[in-house]
Amino acid sequence: MVNGEMRINETFLSLQGEGHFTGTPAFFLRLSGCNLQCPFCDTNHKSFTEMSEDEIVQEASRHKPRHIVITGGEPALQLTSSLVDKLHEAGFFIQVETNGSLPLPEGIDWVTCSPKGTPCPSLKERGYPHELKVLYMGDGTDPIKSLPLGGDLEEALGAGVRLFLQPLDTGNAERNHIILRDTIAYVMQHPKWSLSLQTHKLLGIK
Repeated sequence: MVNGEMRINETFLSLQGEGHFTGTPAFFLRLSGCNLQCPFCDTNHKSFTEMSEDEIVQEASRHKPRHIVITGGEPALQLTSSLVDKLHEAGFFIQVETNGSLPLPEGIDWVTCSPKGTPCPSLKERGYPHELKVLYMGDGTDPIKSLPLGGDLEEALGAGVRLFLQPLDTGNAERNHIILRDTIAYVMQHPKWSLSLQTHKLLGIK
């Protein structure tokens, strides 16, 4: 946050396309900036518009859905307790998508963690996530054993966390087909995990 304003990459209304809330109408707040440099990321982190917390709440409140998805970049770089409180006061259910490397404000209703090769062993101590969404890269390695969680999943995350495995979108249809096939095969052999697809891309929506 700079001078009391947040750097916003974009806002838009759509359906949540991934994970537990797939198909849920939501207002998306994409914050600009990230502490990681993932080669497959499709977000322009340098583009932003500055908005105050009150302006964000006003913009979100213009739309009917009261489910807000705060994503990035990495939201933990900017998200504040005061914005969380203001969104709750306006009647919003708050979902945050994070890489898990930085602490988040308290009071978030649902945290989706998608670790990207950075150590995050203290997630359970932070009281989240509610769901873990792992991208399968299709490189032949076990997508779970390569997670930077430091041990058993339930020990690292706590019981009851929803587990999703999502095939990486490489931009190459042939390669994507192979990755999807391998992701489905892994899930079938490891039924604690569920398949997550980027359904918004399949539907041709944002």
